[in-house]
Amino acid sequence: MADKTEYRFLGGSGLKVSNICLGTLTFGNWALFPGQCDEAASHAILDRYVELGGNFIDTADIYAEGRSEETIGTWLEKQQREKFVVATKVRFNTSKDINSVGLSRHHIMQSIDDSLRRLRTAYVDLYQIHAWDEAVPIEETLSALNDLVLAGKVRYLGASNVTGWQLQKIVELSKSMGLNKWISLQVEYNLLCRGIEWELTDVCRREGIGIIPWSPLKGGLLTGKFKREDDAPEGSRIAHTTKKGIDMEAAPNFERIKKDDKTWKIIDVAKNTAEAHGRFRRAS
Repeated sequence: MADKTEYRFLGGSGLKVSNICLGTLTFGNWALFPGQCDEAASHAILDRYVELGGNFIDTADIYAEGRSEETIGTWLEKQQREKFVVATKVRFNTSKDINSVGLSRHHIMQSIDDSLRRLRTAYVDLYQIHAWDEAVPIEETLSALNDLVLAGKVRYLGASNVTGWQLQKIVELSKSMGLNKWISLQVEYNLLCRGIEWELTDVCRREGIGIIPWSPLKGGLLTGKFKREDDAPEGSRIAHTTKKGIDMEAAPNFERIKKDDKTWKIIDVAKNTAEAHGRFRRAS
């Protein structure tokens, strides 16, 4: 099946990635999130992903409090490192230290070294800011990240969860400061969440920035296995959050979703379209 995998340049760069990126939020037994995998299960997923032709692995320093990166690292050290594009992120709290948060030069420099140690690699292919930081001058952030590229610790830069004006600000300042171009934006994008089409897609198209969608199936809602009249399928992430009485973008509360007519209209259209193309089989 590997010969059927599609590869694309990431944004305006010369870096080729598989069209499906493997997200690893569920690696590392993080009690905060449902559907967690231990090391053996995580490695099995990675092996299967590679068998199918995937080469693009995404994580973050805060996933499972660093254990997601560690899990990838114990697998990656047994592989041919140069075959894989490994992406991680920086922004949120990584310890209780007052400076171990945000996009300051201090935290960025510490965080990349910690990520490299956990990932057991000398460099990260794509380093992304996990979100904007209002407390730190963006010039400080851009300069620090560019220094990581010059030092060989990072090869490409990207953003995640930013607004249109924030992304444009990054683009313009990088140009005026003579810094390396940012090549990607990771953001929620699926049939139930299309807000990026108002502005972000225009910025990305104009500036040659590739889009990496997170939660493309909205926590499983768009797989077709959920029925409005039933409970969320046992073992699903959405069943977990519903039982806990919480609501997350990547795993929405099913009791709330049941009341949303618009959601079910979209799901029905998606099912009918998939069925018409032979890509969906209704459960009996």
